[in-house]
Amino acid sequence: MKKYIFLVSFSVLLISCNDQKRENDVAIKTEVKREYSTEKILSGLSNPWGMAWLPDGGMLITEKRGEIILFKDGVRTEIQNVPEVYVRGQGGLLDIEVHPDYENNPWIYFTYASSDGGGSGGNTKLSRAKLRGNSLVDIEDLYKGNPNSSRGQHFGSRIEFDNEGFLYFSIGDRGDRDVNPQDITRDCGKIYRLNSDGSIPNSNPFVNEPNAKHAIFTYGNRNPQGMAKHPKTGDIWIHEHGPKGGDEVNIVKKGANYGWPVISYGVNYSGTKFTEETRRDGMEQPVYYWVPSIAPCGMTFVSGDRYPEWKGHLLVGSLKFNYVELLKLNGDKVVGREKIAEDIGRVRNVKQGPDGYIYIAVEGDGIYKVIPK
Repeated sequence: MKKYIFLVSFSVLLISCNDQKRENDVAIKTEVKREYSTEKILSGLSNPWGMAWLPDGGMLITEKRGEIILFKDGVRTEIQNVPEVYVRGQGGLLDIEVHPDYENNPWIYFTYASSDGGGSGGNTKLSRAKLRGNSLVDIEDLYKGNPNSSRGQHFGSRIEFDNEGFLYFSIGDRGDRDVNPQDITRDCGKIYRLNSDGSIPNSNPFVNEPNAKHAIFTYGNRNPQGMAKHPKTGDIWIHEHGPKGGDEVNIVKKGANYGWPVISYGVNYSGTKFTEETRRDGMEQPVYYWVPSIAPCGMTFVSGDRYPEWKGHLLVGSLKFNYVELLKLNGDKVVGREKIAEDIGRVRNVKQGPDGYIYIAVEGDGIYKVIPK
């Protein structure tokens, strides 16, 4: 068990993109006294990507290498009959979510890299199945990104339901930034919206565009690896990796273009510029962006009363800096930052469970539970 009793003091430049004149940019000093512990509840994991909970308290965990684990009452069980997963680079078995009305609709949804569809390589697929005993049954394929690619980067992918029962999921640009994200006739670099059975809602923004991918809800996205529903507004929030700098937090809006790679606050990994523009009419500005990048992965809103000082704010995992970041919100504006669970390791996911506790998935390690004093 790791116990944290510390005083954090740091100065950051807060980049708030809600005002086009950038008048809200302020320097913030944060001084916080925090006492809590992190308890490892499951060890021996390689790359725990997704976490979801069944009504009986069992936790479903995806391992990127192609395994689904059921963890309940301290017992770890590997789920059988998982579809074949294309494991390459950032691709593998990715997110997992259960139907919001699971007791009446006992479906489990998951995204993974798949080589189905012909051609070399793979792309992100969304499927659903039911759990019978320790095995997946009644597996249905709901959506498959095309074409396949042998590139190993930017598969996405997260899943979330909104208050109306629509299902959202993300596919990254698959490393083809100059072709995929801005073209609604192509998959990749998009947020998709489906009905829970995989059909396309009639209210999707591009259903009347004859050559468009009708499941697309937003475009111009780079590689969204965080998605969460705001507990009060019901809005779907995402974050996505920038290149070098320019990781973003965005609110999903119907038909919106988030600008990648036409506008960005990042640069190439070499340090050279790929665009001179940070804004353009008709393209969304992020709610917030990080420079330098923290390599965000996983996100969750804090609700309930277990963490009173965090309630209503947003937690984001950092792969690069091995901590969880608390983004303090005032409406849809970020007004402060805190580091949570520093040096815990490469954070692949952070989620609030139905019991109100925060759970952190750490690469090459396991699952931690955050316990307030």
